[in-house]
This record gives sequence, structure tokens and C-alpha cells, in this order.
Amino acid sequence: MTFEWTGWHWEQKQQTTTSEIIMETDNKQIIHVCEVSGHDTNGAGTEKMPFKTALRAMQAINGSEEIQILVRKDLVEGFKEISGAGKKKAKKLWEGEEKKRVKAEELKAKEAAEKAARAGDDAKRLEEAKSIKLVNDESLGVATKPNLIYIPISGWVHNLRVQGKDMMFLVLRDGTGHLQCLLKGRVCHTYDALTLTRESTVKVYGMLNEVPEGKKAPGGHELVVDYWELIGRAPSGEENYENQFNEESNPEVLYNLRHLVIRGDRASSILKMRSIIIKAFRSHFESKQVTEITPPLMVQTQVEGGATLFGFKYYGEEAYLTQSSQLYLETTLPSVGDSFCIAESFRAENSHTRRHLSQFSHCEAEYAFIEFDDLLQNIEDMICGVVEAVMNDPIGSQLLKELNPDFKPPSRPFKRMPYTEAIAWLNERNIINEKTGQPFAFERRMTDTINEPIFLCKFPVEIKSFYMKRCADDRRLTESVDVLMPGVGEIVGGSMRISDYQELMDAYKREGIDAAPYYWFTDQRKYGTCEHGGFGLGIERFVAWLLNCYTVRETCWYPRFPGRCQP
Repeated sequence: MTFEWTGWHWEQKQQTTTSEIIMETDNKQIIHVCEVSGHDTNGAGTEKMPFKTALRAMQAINGSEEIQILVRKDLVEGFKEISGAGKKKAKKLWEGEEKKRVKAEELKAKEAAEKAARAGDDAKRLEEAKSIKLVNDESLGVATKPNLIYIPISGWVHNLRVQGKDMMFLVLRDGTGHLQCLLKGRVCHTYDALTLTRESTVKVYGMLNEVPEGKKAPGGHELVVDYWELIGRAPSGEENYENQFNEESNPEVLYNLRHLVIRGDRASSILKMRSIIIKAFRSHFESKQVTEITPPLMVQTQVEGGATLFGFKYYGEEAYLTQSSQLYLETTLPSVGDSFCIAESFRAENSHTRRHLSQFSHCEAEYAFIEFDDLLQNIEDMICGVVEAVMNDPIGSQLLKELNPDFKPPSRPFKRMPYTEAIAWLNERNIINEKTGQPFAFERRMTDTINEPIFLCKFPVEIKSFYMKRCADDRRLTESVDVLMPGVGEIVGGSMRISDYQELMDAYKREGIDAAPYYWFTDQRKYGTCEHGGFGLGIERFVAWLLNCYTVRETCWYPRFPGRCQP
């Protein structure tokens, strides 16, 4: 007998037992976990069908200390015994889940007993409620559009509260905001009213009034309902929306139910802000007469390194999901001048950090006839302009106050720091790379310590992309820049691009890249070259910085990262 995860609680079911799982691993007391390709729902704890998390393994073995847990963090390295700290953490999480499960069962039993005690009265009341029929008073006229007197409103029940026998409060959500509705008397005695559940869809008609003094409601107004209709009933009981998850739910549960999570106040506010921010980016470029283009997302060339490409067959040919649209933006300069795009980019990095996604929204721009200082100025103007636009937007400013009340716009000019100076800054303070234990190349700690935006400039050729222009005064360095923000680190990467044909051909050769597939990109240096440069900005990281979100997984609709490609 084990407990199977069904969304918000563990349900006792006759299925694969702990002993059966162990038998499937060659009679050894071993259970397998693969953080890369395992699955907590469909896995069996075997080597071929491992679980995804140590918590799920601990749940399957009921916290047993006798059974060995093997964990695989990398497909190359294979399974290794879980660390003491990892096992202790999983055991602690399991014990917490067990307490919640026991408490949930006790609550369920108590509610069942109370429900049984009042079942007779409730059944009678519900049966009587079926006879109550509401009729829309046509003498008030047919209201088709909202006005200040008598209005119809359609939406989802965001919250509901019953007060006594003759009063019910609903808070409706329609995507534009929230409205409190008051149902009194006969209107709240119907069968639909007595069985109404959160997230049901309804249409209500009534008079819009200001909330009485001393009372509170969204927007300071309340709709007094005299007629309403149930459009779509949401489930009750165990399938009730409120039973699916809560703030303490396992992250895997929250990602599985992302389509429901985004209905919540915080998630929907973040995503509304994301939309406002993207609108502000487009407005900024429009004000600068920078043309938006729509680049291809299926490509046959790399931009940031072949190891991070998602490959697929394109009518029998090798192709990839794009890492960046930069190369295509460069080709549009002779056609429409300065250009930008906001499109999806894909990186096949097996990274589980809070700053990385396998798919992200990429704001990229390219400018012709500029120098490095012009590029830095353009980036600074864009960041500050977008922040200003968001703070001047009525909805954006309100959401920003709610989500990040301590936010202060960055001061100008941004601090400029050469890469070599950054290394010296870190080494002088004996700050080492936590992964390698060696003196630093660079990390977020410096940015958080300085606590202001930084233009980190002029990276060595060896650690930057093939297309970046070298510095005239030091050929070992590139005219490149990363914009670093407190809390999230890099949000922008940019550079001047190689404008000389032979220099680009040499770069292909140096990096071991076949120049043939890049003929269309190389031609930009043959048919009228010019000094040009550009940058790419991750929308999710920008939103995370602006709203002080812990992870970029909060700042996109449906995050994609290793092991997560649904819903």
C-alpha cells in the first residue's frame, strides 16, 4: 500500500508496493532517481523507470532508512548514492508531507462527519432551492454594454463568501480587474447559488454603487445583483480549485498545474506586467524609428555554440531551433535600417539554475553606422526608457507597487567596468568561484555588492562569440558588453560586430566553423559593409529584475527547462 500523488494530496491506493519496487531492481534494496529524465508520476523507482525527485522516492519507501536511494544528476555520470544532506532534506520533506497528509485525512473525516450530520437539512434546502427561478426584469431594459447605472458583467468567481442565510459576496475576475458583487435575499437562495464554486463562470446584472464608508472592495465599488446566470460550473469536492494546490505545494505540482496557477493574484499580476513591459520595449523602438522584423525560428546555423542547439529533421535535412535572431537582424540593416525583434530563442543547456530557461523571449536589436559608445548609450536609453514607460503606465505603476514596492529606477549613467577590472575587484576581496574554488572570472556577487547596473565591457576573444569585433587598441579583447543587474546578473549581452570580410573568415576558421552555410551572413561584408553592433536581452530576466522575482520561471507563461515540457 503506497500513497499516490494526485495533485494536492496523497491518496491511499492498491498499486506498486515498496517491496515490488525493490524486487524490480534485481532484489537489491535500491530505488532509483534521475533528475534529468525521471518522472514522479509515471516512474516506478527502477533503473529503467526512475523517479524524478528524492522526495518521490522517499514517499514510495515510506521514509525507510534501510533502502538505498541512487540518484543520477547527469546522464553521463550515471547513478550514485544520494548524499547525506540530500537524503536528510528528502526525509524532512517527506515527514512534512506525511504530517500534511494525516492532517488532511483528519480534516476530511471531520468534514465528512459534519456533512453527514447536516445532510438531511442540506438535501431538503437544495431541493427547495430548485424551485426558485430568477427572472430578468425587462422593465429595466436590456443592458448590453457596461454603463454607470445598470450593467451586466461576465467573469470567473475569484472568491466567494456566504454571510448568514440571506447574503453572499462574490469577487469576479474578467482579466481586466476584479469586481465585488453582492447577492441578497432570493438571489442567493437558488440551487446554483447554494452550490456555486470558485472558478465557475457567471454573468451578473445589477446596480453599481460605491462601497459604504468603512467597507472595502476592489476599486471601491460593488455591484448589487438582482439577476444572475451560471454559465459554467467548476468542480466541487476533491476537484475543487482550492484543493488542487497552495503556496506550500511542491514546485513540480505547481508546474504541472501551471494552467491553474496563472489564475492566482501574484502569477496573473506578474504576467500582466510582462505584457506591459513588452509593449514598452516596442514603444521605445518605435519612438527611435527602429523597424520590427519577424525572423525564422528554424535555422541551420549556430550563433552561441553548437553544444546548446536543439536539433531536428527538416524535411530530411539537419536543422535547429534558433539560439538567437542576431544574424538575421544584421541582414536587414541594408534593407530597413536599424531593426529589432521580440521572438523566442532556444538553448539546450542542461542548466537548472533560477536564471535559465530552455525557451525564452529574446528582445534583440541591431544598429548600423555606430561605434561602441553609441551601442552602450542605446542600451542604457532602452532600459531606462522602458522602466520610465512602465512607471508612467497607470496599471503598470500600480502592479509595480504591489509586486516590488521598494523598486527604485536605475540612475544614469550606468557604471562602466572593463572585464579585467572586474576580476581584479573580486580577487582583491578574496571572492572565489564557488563551483571551481578558483579565483573568479565573474559572478553576480559583485553586482549585488555594488548594487547598481554595470556595463561589464571588453571581454577576451577566447570567451566570446566568433562574430564580435576586436578592440583596436588591444586585439586580445572584444568590443563587447554584458549588462549586469542586482539580483539577477546578466540581462543583456551585446557587441560591435565584425565588419571586415577577411576578419570574419578568419574568425570562422579560428572557431572551427564551416563558413559555407553562413554565406548569406558573410555577404553583408561583401555587398556594402559598415560598422554596426547590437544586443540581446532576455525578457524573463528583465521582468525578474524589475519585479524582484526569485526565478525567471515565474516570469513566463509556461516555463521550459530540463525535464519540463508540459503543460
